[in-house]
Amino acid sequence: MICLPLLFIARQAQAWGFFGHRLLNRLAVYTLPPGMFGFYKANIEYLTVNATRPDSRRTVVPGEAPKHFLDVDRYGDSAEYKLPRKYADAVARYGEDSLLRHGIVPWNVVSMKNQLTAAFKAKNTDRILSLSADLGHYVADACVPLHTTRNYNGQLTGQRGIHGLWESRLPELLSADYDLFSGKAVYLERPSDAIWAAVIRSHAAVDSVLRFEKQLTADYAEDQKFGYEQRGSQTVRAYSRDFSKAYHARLNGQVERQMRYAAALIGNFWFTCWVDGGSPDLNVLPRTPSETEQQRLEREAKETAGVPVVAAPGHDE
Repeated sequence: MICLPLLFIARQAQAWGFFGHRLLNRLAVYTLPPGMFGFYKANIEYLTVNATRPDSRRTVVPGEAPKHFLDVDRYGDSAEYKLPRKYADAVARYGEDSLLRHGIVPWNVVSMKNQLTAAFKAKNTDRILSLSADLGHYVADACVPLHTTRNYNGQLTGQRGIHGLWESRLPELLSADYDLFSGKAVYLERPSDAIWAAVIRSHAAVDSVLRFEKQLTADYAEDQKFGYEQRGSQTVRAYSRDFSKAYHARLNGQVERQMRYAAALIGNFWFTCWVDGGSPDLNVLPRTPSETEQQRLEREAKETAGVPVVAAPGHDE
């Protein structure tokens, strides 16, 4: 008998999964105007591969985990409308330790926006590419409903694993049939309002994400809801294809809509940073990352690969 490790496929709550994050950054490139498109298209593989770097850092870099989520429901009714839009005001009201416990994704996106704008002003290829990849990740995170609730993995309602089901399993199985065309990037007059609108939209979907899964579970036996699949050399326990497709149908296009919305929003943020950075001529910049940047990425990859996967504070299962 061959003994293989059995892993639950949706155990790690990592927002869209590697597949989704990479697809979204890639799609965002095609929303950009001519003044940006050539530079970003030349670096589309960099932006695709490095879209997942923030998740790889979660268990290595202190303070990384809170940048990916916001537990809106920790702050009372209608908190998504009432929370301070400026991070300094939020710190003054709640204290930074409390904010970091419950997530800071919208404030982090604004901070990243300012950093990318500065990189465009400095005409720094390495910074532009690195920050674009990271900003795309965090913007996408804000578009995931379960990144806006303390019940982020259904652990409070007996639905543990739903995080990976919604954001990883469904896109991996079904996104080939999605219409993810989102048109051309538009300038964001108020970037802070734009990312908060994404959080508000995501949080509004939390109820249906949880409720539909619970309703559907009542109709499926355990061995119908889950099955086993081969992933490389491992056998993984996964939501069955039948259950996943039924849940997807019950959501009525929700995942597809959120992916299309996220890709567009990433492009909008990149475009806004470029405009606010003086719309520099990207065609005169180096077309690829410097040797120094490539070496830095290699070192970071080795460091994260060599660290055991352990729980990091905040949405850590």
